[in-house]
Amino acid sequence: MESIFSVENLLALVTLTVMEIVLGVDNIIFISILAGKLPTAQQRPARQIGLSLALITRLLLLLSISWIAGLTQPLFEIGPWHVTGRSLIMLGGGLFLIYKATTEIHEKLEGAEHTEQSAAATTLQAVVFQIILLDIVFSLDSVITAVGMANALWVMMTAVIIAVGVMLFLAEGIAKFVSDHPTIKMLALSFLLL
Repeated sequence: MESIFSVENLLALVTLTVMEIVLGVDNIIFISILAGKLPTAQQRPARQIGLSLALITRLLLLLSISWIAGLTQPLFEIGPWHVTGRSLIMLGGGLFLIYKATTEIHEKLEGAEHTEQSAAATTLQAVVFQIILLDIVFSLDSVITAVGMANALWVMMTAVIIAVGVMLFLAEGIAKFVSDHPTIKMLALSFLLL
């Protein structure tokens, strides 16, 4: 029992929890932007569903650490670069983020009437589906960070649970702040684009 609550494990838990919260802020902002397209009554449930799915995704990924470790093994090479499963997932996720950030910026600057997809993303199911895709990208990066920072599975899982709990607590305030300040929304989208 003493080895479980060692100073090393407790320090790893605190450090990893803070890191998970920092990594989760961009997830909250993007979920808030997507949920902001829904009617007001559906925005909070969309954020809660999105963050709950992020928690489930991260916990499932943590339970498959050997699979995660396998994602860092080279699949093939292109010149001097080694292409791994992780890099392919991150590339696909990055392209998705570039696409979503670009369409969101376009919609904000041109207006919804110039965007064909503005009507398609107004259902709760469509927003939740986009949040799931987003969660896969953010969760994979978060879990790889967790695996690299801690040795004990319970430390990683506890840090993820605490971090998502903090995100659920802060999501409402962040969503309101992003909604009330279009400049922040544009900066967040630009950051995601970069």
